[in-house]
Amino acid sequence: MKIEQIYTGCLAQGAYYITSGNEAAIIDPLRETQPYMERLERDKVSLKYIFETHFHADFVSGHLDLSNKTGAEIIYGPNAVADFRHISATDGQEFALGNVRIKVLHTPGHTMESTTFLLIDENGKEHAIFSGDTLFIGDVGRPDLAQRAASMTKEQLAATLFHSLRDKIMILPDDVIVYPAHGAGSACGKNMSKETVSTIGEQKKLNYALRADMTESEFVKEVTDGLLPPPAYFGMNVAMNKSGIASFESVFNNGMRKIDADEFEAVTKETGALILDTRPNEIFYKGFIPQSINIGINGDFAPWVGALIADVNQPVILVIERGFEEETVTRLSRVGFDNIIGYINGGFEVWKKAGYDFDTIDRITAAAFAEKVKIGEDEVIDVRKESEYESEHLEEAYSKPLAYINDWVKDINPEKHFYLHCAGGYRSMIAASILQARGYHNFTEIEGGFNAIANTALPKTDFICQSKVLKTI
Repeated sequence: MKIEQIYTGCLAQGAYYITSGNEAAIIDPLRETQPYMERLERDKVSLKYIFETHFHADFVSGHLDLSNKTGAEIIYGPNAVADFRHISATDGQEFALGNVRIKVLHTPGHTMESTTFLLIDENGKEHAIFSGDTLFIGDVGRPDLAQRAASMTKEQLAATLFHSLRDKIMILPDDVIVYPAHGAGSACGKNMSKETVSTIGEQKKLNYALRADMTESEFVKEVTDGLLPPPAYFGMNVAMNKSGIASFESVFNNGMRKIDADEFEAVTKETGALILDTRPNEIFYKGFIPQSINIGINGDFAPWVGALIADVNQPVILVIERGFEEETVTRLSRVGFDNIIGYINGGFEVWKKAGYDFDTIDRITAAAFAEKVKIGEDEVIDVRKESEYESEHLEEAYSKPLAYINDWVKDINPEKHFYLHCAGGYRSMIAASILQARGYHNFTEIEGGFNAIANTALPKTDFICQSKVLKTI
């Protein structure tokens, strides 16, 4: 028996590849199938099962392509209803894989079909669980994503999750290994550890939601407290995972279409495409095609695209740094952006050399900012998360998280200058590009963000002033 965790950092997602004898199973696969097909070929095994812990919201799964290529059965837990051929297993049902067995533990709460898969080894010992979004390392799945589909409140779903954890998971031996679907950085929970593997015993000691003396009401309160709104694309990804979707190969091939600079404007107008520039912020600000939105590939690219563009059906034209074309299209497809028109052949430099107009962002160093800014007079916008702001921030700065830019942008006074920063420059450049695309030019973005500002003599505080958090510009 062999278990391999295939972890994708940009999505904080874990897929699992299991082999026993000459058979294999894959749990929660990503959309591109080639990595799995290569493993099957390498190990000379046949794929028997594709297990899905639930209908994923944060990425599009590769279950259909894998099944079509290998003939493997797609297996969900109870209550799963989809538009394609699959097995909706019963609670307690077991599936033989070589010399091991995989047992279905129905664990609703995150969603009503959420299921944990228990691996029983060759000796009949309960070896590991693949817990999906039911149990994370240090956290549990958020109970607010399936409210509408389940006709339940988040509190009712949380109460359901409480019993799933205690009746199905916490009764397992302490040495059972826990393999979750996500780690730190995923929006599917709120307190996930950076660790991606643990045991039942460790989680009983360390996970706030598994306290032995915790009551149901305490669990409901703590699990539902402080939940941020889910990214807007989540619902669309769930719908895609329940229905038949285009193959990864067709989406990839469309996205790899090269568009000349001379035809770029015509194609953009004809399709209504959004211009997505994936170059690093350190390069983007010096020159870019007007109306471009900058979300750098070297960061939490796909989640931010999903959160800010939201509509996965939106046509997109890409501006990509040379050598990152395939990676960019692949990562967009993972979160359901299938309507990729192509990318400008040769990138921004070709556009610039052709003599077309381009924009820049007004960016200054933290040192220059420290010399220019008048604390208490000039307006400073901090686009980090609320928790980052509360930990420490520049005195008199306003908290305006990037995730909510579509809400607060309308309150900006276009006549009054302000400064803009995040932690290191990645998120503030996203915000800057969105602001400029919407006609705002009355700001200066700060290179290096708060990490650089913290090294200046500007006054900082870890005291949160609620009036500054709530006040709009």
